Amino acid sequence: MNQLSAEQVGVAVVGGGQAGLAMGHALTRRGPRDFVILDAADRIGDSWDSRWDSLRLFTPAGHTALPGLRFPGPPDAYPGKDDVASYLRRYAAHFDLRVRSGTRVERLAHDPGGRGFVLTTSRGTVRAGRVVAATGPFQVPAVPRVSADLAPRVVQLHSSEYRNPAQLPAGRVVVVGAGNSGAQIATELAETHDVTLAVGTRQPSLPQRLAGRDLFFWLTRTRVMDITVESRLGRRLATKEALIGTRLADVGRLGVRLAGRLIAVDGDTVSVTGGEPEKVDAVVWATGFRPDYSWLPTDAVGADGWPLHRRGVSPVPGLGVLGLPWLHTRGSALVGWVGRDASWLAEQLG
Repeated sequence: MNQLSAEQVGVAVVGGGQAGLAMGHALTRRGPRDFVILDAADRIGDSWDSRWDSLRLFTPAGHTALPGLRFPGPPDAYPGKDDVASYLRRYAAHFDLRVRSGTRVERLAHDPGGRGFVLTTSRGTVRAGRVVAATGPFQVPAVPRVSADLAPRVVQLHSSEYRNPAQLPAGRVVVVGAGNSGAQIATELAETHDVTLAVGTRQPSLPQRLAGRDLFFWLTRTRVMDITVESRLGRRLATKEALIGTRLADVGRLGVRLAGRLIAVDGDTVSVTGGEPEKVDAVVWATGFRPDYSWLPTDAVGADGWPLHRRGVSPVPGLGVLGLPWLHTRGSALVGWVGRDASWLAEQLG
């Protein structure tokens, strides 16, 4: 694509994943196409393409569609990561959203002229009256400092780098972190390796199906997905991410050894609470991500590194945020629900 050169647009959307595409669709419905979607990845859906091979969503296809285009296949089927990547590419083409891939936003600053913003990108400068930060929550792998104490012979990967069991040597693997990713990866590895799952805080678990229906059918029907983070119940739920379709007890029955929190690393030996030190051949860090919004103005970001906002509206005039967990409701970061936040935010930005 051509070098960007001081282009002027009404709205710049930063991030071309599901949140950015939903925002593009919402803006398209509001009038003339005076916006641009800037994405650092080389291709739409890259973040999904790069997940582990066997990943399947815990939301069925019927609850995994962005506004205006159904997700292909049976509504009760659980899409794989490649299915999601393909769907996002088809969505962008269907609505002609013209995502500018390979364009990393390096800095967002207030326009010295007092009107809007200046975005410094890897391919030039863009001026925009309004900006939506839609880069989501999965940005920088959060790897504990003790990882540096592992011996060089121990293979270690963050869950974002894990693809399949063939990446790891034969022997003992410790998966650190028992969220949805950690539990699923540990279960897969148990078919080929001796696996220990180091569990920190135990999370509540929910069945994938109830009374013959998918969990999200019930969560939608009972309006649990509409509970807002501003409510008392929403604030409680936001601090307790649940395992969906997986119980730790079931993981244990599949041959995974359940252990306590990882507390120390020494060469090829790891120690967990309540257990004996054990030698390992590989470690998978399923320890989540930390935000990187360093490109935003300092007055738009809190001390914890997350953007300041109320229902996606930043205290910085003209700036919006989209695609974060519990931005407004439980579904705010999920493909099938982010469109509602995008539509509301488009109205607020005007």
